[in-house]
Amino acid sequence: MLVLSRQKDETIMIGDNIQITVVDIRGDKVRLGIVAPIEVSVHRKEVYDAIQRENRAAAQLKPQDVPELSVQQRNPPPAR
Repeated sequence: MLVLSRQKDETIMIGDNIQITVVDIRGDKVRLGIVAPIEVSVHRKEVYDAIQRENRAAAQLKPQDVPELSVQQRNPPPAR
């Protein structure tokens, strides 16, 4: 793990197009501003972990586990 020290209004670059700036420091909390391309997902770790859990759970579902999907498969929408 790379550990860097930064002060308020200082920035860290990741590659050529991701910027992380220290926006504010209050007590034991640091506020960061992140600029990244739209195709790069940026989440707090606990949110990322929850998304991964939900994705794993969804990958285990079968169409019959979700009634709305089962109905759609039996009665597909009309083609345009």
